[in-house]
Amino acid sequence: MKKLLTYTLIIGIIPFIGISQEKELPPEGGTPKGFNLPEKEVFTLENGLSGVLIPWGSIPKATIQFVVKTGNVNEGPDEVWLSDVTGDLMKEGSTFKNGDQIADEIASMGGDLNIGVGNHTTTLTANVLYEYVPDAIQLIGQVLTSPSFPEEELDRLINDRKRQLSVSKTQPSPQAYEQFYAAIYPDHAYGRMFPTDEMLDNYSIEKLKEFYEANFGAKRTTVYVAGNFNGTETKKAIEEVMSDWQEGQEANYPIAEPVTANNIEMIDRADAPQSTLIVGLPVPDPSHPDYIAFDITNSLLGGSFGSRITSNIREDKGYTYSPFSTITDRYKSAIWYEKADVTTDVTGASLREITKEIYRLQEEPPTEEELNGIKNYEAGIYVLQNSTPGGIIGQLSYLDTYDLPETFLTEKVKSIYAVTPEQVSELVKKHIRPEDMTLVIVGDKKKIEQQIKEYEKELAEKNQ
Repeated sequence: MKKLLTYTLIIGIIPFIGISQEKELPPEGGTPKGFNLPEKEVFTLENGLSGVLIPWGSIPKATIQFVVKTGNVNEGPDEVWLSDVTGDLMKEGSTFKNGDQIADEIASMGGDLNIGVGNHTTTLTANVLYEYVPDAIQLIGQVLTSPSFPEEELDRLINDRKRQLSVSKTQPSPQAYEQFYAAIYPDHAYGRMFPTDEMLDNYSIEKLKEFYEANFGAKRTTVYVAGNFNGTETKKAIEEVMSDWQEGQEANYPIAEPVTANNIEMIDRADAPQSTLIVGLPVPDPSHPDYIAFDITNSLLGGSFGSRITSNIREDKGYTYSPFSTITDRYKSAIWYEKADVTTDVTGASLREITKEIYRLQEEPPTEEELNGIKNYEAGIYVLQNSTPGGIIGQLSYLDTYDLPETFLTEKVKSIYAVTPEQVSELVKKHIRPEDMTLVIVGDKKKIEQQIKEYEKELAEKNQ
């Protein structure tokens, strides 16, 4: 009873405080400082493997990451997810130790081992205590250079992938993404999101080994170590475990030619209460001079919680809960798109509002106040991303993957604050053109088809 009385008194006081005091705005935040790359040691072994050692911070741990320049981009038309299955099987162990032994040993070092496969890279990552860094490098190096590829585990891993595929193919967002990327990249690995069950069934041990031999090697690999570690012992460990590995081929990222087209594709999802929308087009990639300013433009338009499109169709209209826009980077290519899950009855209205915000920003630059808020947000996020060993490795690997100079990082904050309102407006005119966008919609076709026809007609009239 005493506790109930206390809570009642507190609840009664709160409204009184709110009424009796005027609301005060928080003080304006300071301008984020620029990012300086930490001191690092870079070396190359005779077989072509690179090492990057980055002493950083005071916590007695280090992040170790082996980055191999291969992934989904090196898959053929009938090899979708082949690199993923290869990564799955590598987790099962090396010719020295099986997967359980490796997991136990790395756990005793204060961490775990993760193998991740992306479009451009396959990464083996561990975070371990200071004194175990050389041992962890030895262990990870053996997994990378001497995978055991146990045949008895393959069926289980293939079935796991089939279950993942089955679930994805029933969900509207993966369906929309699959169709969208296929439309933008029709003749490239970037446009192939999902395999068929038949493809997965054809992935034999021999096929995985062939992919490994063709795409893994020292020339494509960089070993990053960031945090607290003994530099001499760490470098020696890398040399001991990696010096005899096959050189392999130089990195090979086939350059895509994305399609820019005014194209609308609908995937029928009968009785769906929502429509999933993805609308976008090819834009400047990270190597383009417009990229950083365009990234700020995206954040203002739809890429942050306070963006214009989000404020419009989420806050003002209530059409959707979590719309967003983003730039997806590819090698020498990129796409801008807006995605939203909207109520079926307002599918057309949502597209009109998205398009309206694009045209409004083309015609009218943002205010200095609005743009400064976005610049402070983006600069602050960028600095925070570089505040951990893993974050620093991620940035350096990004530079290497996309062939970018270090000034891309060190000058980024300066470049962010150099963006002007007029520049934002010009970049939207130049790069975000609704009349040239691919639109993919997953929803109840009989309820949204007329809405889309009306939207399409209005868009055509706007650009006559």
